[in-house]
Amino acid sequence: MEAFSDGVTAIIITIMVLEMKVPHGIDLISLQPLAPVFLSYVLSFVFLGIYWNNHHHLLQAVENVNGRILWANLHLLFWLSLVPFVTGWMGENNFSALPVALYGGVLLMAGIAYYILTRSLISHHGIDSILAKAVGQDQKGILSLVIYAVGILLAFVHSLIACGLYIIVAIIWLIPDLRIERTIHRREE
Repeated sequence: MEAFSDGVTAIIITIMVLEMKVPHGIDLISLQPLAPVFLSYVLSFVFLGIYWNNHHHLLQAVENVNGRILWANLHLLFWLSLVPFVTGWMGENNFSALPVALYGGVLLMAGIAYYILTRSLISHHGIDSILAKAVGQDQKGILSLVIYAVGILLAFVHSLIACGLYIIVAIIWLIPDLRIERTIHRREE
């Protein structure tokens, strides 16, 4: 499951970078129209990196998986596979309201899918498992979902406010979720 997820994530990132078109000019001014596309790419690259990193941390505490967990993981990968599309649409349209809202919608659904995957793993391994103890109530994950939802709504008020909220979620998760590592380390001692 981990290797497959790594491969899919690598393909998603590759698709995103291939969507950035090379300008025809040879001066810096020719790069200027690409700024929104590049900024949306950077934001999405960071989000995909966060999911990849935290997915690895999540699986450190997993002993085995079942069919339900595999489907929950595919559910997450489905939403992540839409990131190149919404990234491109948002960048090509200079962060207009609807593309930014749909971008947030994909992030929200990926967050929900990650939450479902986490809950499926906890259900499979039990409430006394390392994973259950490490994740706890997952306040960070729930807060992220709320921020995404607010961002989607605010995209229609001012799209850059929504983007700012999405960036806040990225900052919250930028440092890998160390709860799992700390719990594993405490158990090993």
